[in-house]
Amino acid sequence: MNILLVDDDALVLKSLQMILKAEGIDEVYASKNGAEAFDIYQKHKIDLVLQDIRLKDENGIDIAAKLLELDSDAKIILLTTFKDEEYINKAIKIGVKGYILKDNVDSLFQSIQTVMAGNMVLDSEVIKDIKLSNQVKKSIEDFDVTERELDIIKLLAEGMNNKEISQTLFLSEGTVRNYISNLLDKLDLRDRSQIVVFYYKNLHNE
Repeated sequence: MNILLVDDDALVLKSLQMILKAEGIDEVYASKNGAEAFDIYQKHKIDLVLQDIRLKDENGIDIAAKLLELDSDAKIILLTTFKDEEYINKAIKIGVKGYILKDNVDSLFQSIQTVMAGNMVLDSEVIKDIKLSNQVKKSIEDFDVTERELDIIKLLAEGMNNKEISQTLFLSEGTVRNYISNLLDKLDLRDRSQIVVFYYKNLHNE
């Protein structure tokens, strides 16, 4: 696995490189700004980008958006000290796959594995803020979501893939895919990552 780090703090870059190499990551590339990040991303086969939000004179979310324009399949995790709701919403909207606080680097490798498996990862503190920001909870009836669809949404929020969901609910993988596709259409969402955020914002107490 090849990982690209984007952070303007040399000490942070060095620390993250040591942590990831200790976990057996094949290559860990480091960049201090967007220009370097784009150059490295295009020259090497990067599997995942791990980057800060606030860089000197640059916005990490803008960098992430440009990387996703370059490669819509790019897997990007934001590692930051900021859990501002505006940042979180912007990051999710553009298609970032993870939002982790720097206080929780102990679970960093697990988060990387989760994203590489095709799932989204949100820091527990970020989830808490998402829930608190939506004070009026709605019910599944408000969204025309069935009990079975809610079961699938909950399992997606737990980080399960289609195979795991199918085994848990005793459904075929094709049926699970159909449920997810229908949910995306019904809720006007782009991908399964947005389903997870939708759950935490609206249905977590169901």
